[in-house]
Amino acid sequence: MNRWLPTLLALAALSCGGSDIDRETLRAEIRAEMERERAEHERAMARRNVSPTPAVDLGDHERIRMPATGAPARGAAEPLVTIVELADFECPFCARVQPTLARLLREHPEVGLRFRHNPLPFHPNAALAAEAAVEAYEQGGDRLFWSFHDLLFENQHALSRGDLEGYAAALGMDLARFRQALDQRTHQARVQADQSIAARSTARGTPGFFINGRMLMGAQPYDRFEAIVLEELAIARRAIEHGTPPADVYATLQRGALDQPTPSDDEPGNPPRPQPDPDAIYRVPIDGRPTLGRADALVTIVESGEFQCPFCSRVRPTLAQIRQRYGADVRVVWFHNPLQFHPNARPAAHAAQEVFEQRGSQAFFRYGELLFDNQRDLTTDTLVRLADQVGANGRQVRRAIETQRHDARIREDQELMRSLGAVGTPSFFINGRSVRGAQPWPVFEAVIDEVLADARARVSRGTPRDRLYAEIIANGATSQQLVGPAEEAGGGAAPPDPRYAIAVPPRAPSRGPADAPVTLQVFSDFQCPFCSRVWPTIDQIVDRYGHQVRVVYRDYPLPFHQRAMPASEAAREVFAQGGSDAFWRYHGLLYANQRELEDDDLVRFARQVPGIDARAVRRALADHRHRAAVQADMQAVQDAGARIGTPSTFINGRLLQGAQPLRAFTAAIDEALGR
Repeated sequence: MNRWLPTLLALAALSCGGSDIDRETLRAEIRAEMERERAEHERAMARRNVSPTPAVDLGDHERIRMPATGAPARGAAEPLVTIVELADFECPFCARVQPTLARLLREHPEVGLRFRHNPLPFHPNAALAAEAAVEAYEQGGDRLFWSFHDLLFENQHALSRGDLEGYAAALGMDLARFRQALDQRTHQARVQADQSIAARSTARGTPGFFINGRMLMGAQPYDRFEAIVLEELAIARRAIEHGTPPADVYATLQRGALDQPTPSDDEPGNPPRPQPDPDAIYRVPIDGRPTLGRADALVTIVESGEFQCPFCSRVRPTLAQIRQRYGADVRVVWFHNPLQFHPNARPAAHAAQEVFEQRGSQAFFRYGELLFDNQRDLTTDTLVRLADQVGANGRQVRRAIETQRHDARIREDQELMRSLGAVGTPSFFINGRSVRGAQPWPVFEAVIDEVLADARARVSRGTPRDRLYAEIIANGATSQQLVGPAEEAGGGAAPPDPRYAIAVPPRAPSRGPADAPVTLQVFSDFQCPFCSRVWPTIDQIVDRYGHQVRVVYRDYPLPFHQRAMPASEAAREVFAQGGSDAFWRYHGLLYANQRELEDDDLVRFARQVPGIDARAVRRALADHRHRAAVQADMQAVQDAGARIGTPSTFINGRLLQGAQPLRAFTAAIDEALGR
């Protein structure tokens, strides 16, 4: 245990009471104790003739002071990269990131993971689950803690007291001791101490990560984690080369770390920047480009990439999975975008385009896979040799590279992508919808399923399949579309945002006090993938602003989401039976399982909400007793004169469209609060 943890425990005990002076005194004690600990560490290093400050560049990254000792540990015993995770066992995003962390530890054995608890107040079972996990740690150390940890995330919707005892019994824990710890709240102060650490660092939402002290929030894709880990491994190895013992790397990097991050664009008081509109449709003509798949496919995926980009290579298995899953419904179209800092990317683009000109699309895509397989060896000789393997004339390929024969086509591709904001690689347009980067499978799946449903609806209304893509992009944007606060143009201020008069219904699912100074009415669709993205941000807002905000859920099921209306009706029945608490539990289940919204699924999820009569939910789905209320929500938007998609949030009447970043919400809320 950290020697200054008792002070943290005392601070946690004051979190629900005590004067500001008491809390500030304890915070000062924590800082002083940490300084004493660091000084003692440096004296120990000096005794071993180790310079406490290696003459090496440790990077200019902002690092946050985050204690790692005394916490359950996984991975390397003496890690070169230490990841401290702040998590909540009831948070669906914490569960979602666990496979990413497991892969990170598997592929980078120099990485160590440390766990700290941050149960959020609106997750009713999270605090008790955290205390139960601490008891597992006390009884069996790291081994038993992580076994219990994995069980909790695998059974996230079953975290009642009885469930926790069942998991403890399954793992062979001392049940009498376990029950006593939960009855007496033995570990409550320990959990609150971790929460105090999270609050000090401003990591209020979950999951939060500190990678050698570098803050990363949210269930980010693997690539985001790995990019930071690779940078930190290089820094750690430089430090070791200059005399820092491996066991002292983390302490060395923590020297001079900040108590909390400096204000960023996500923090109040900083001007928010416009963000790409996730709902925008772009006009991306595909004539004359390499194409894999049928011309009458329902979904067209335009990929802008290059053959030396590691992220373009990394996304290949996901694209293969897409082709296997969707078959003839999907086609892929390639655009060249060789980046300047990849010296072999442009010659490879010329070679690939020459293969396409000679042998067509099938040979082009076979050649592309060969290039990705040989990405570290894209010399001219290799490019020519691989072209021979797909039946192209190698001498003509060499000539195309030397003369830059296809420069006009490559530049045309790049200029089009640049005009649409797709500067980096890989970038994708799925039936005109932009997806940036080597995103994981669920991101592609969500967008494809949505545009596929729209495409099928268009075909059912009479659009020929071979003209479908042209119809979808006909009125698409030809420049990057941004949402959020407009930047000033020519020194003139942007016009004020309109306010819409949309009354809050007398009975509506809500969180927060009815008399809160700021009300967020979130119009959402249970089948919309972008709606699922906005709710973690709403959770952060509730955590940040507390009783200053009220969040009201409003239904807005889109017509091309066939299961959205039934899901809204089922959620209305749950609310009618159990009020807001039951509704939000059910709400979380639906958004965590967006691909399972058939009637039987909706009833099954209702059974997981305590006190809900699932048979009544089935009857409500059959007789549509709540459909009028759902339609009333949709009518309220029309009556106010607003035109929206989902999600859309009205903040004291000001409309914020789309799954906006946190900074866009905080700017609007702070304005409403008069800050």
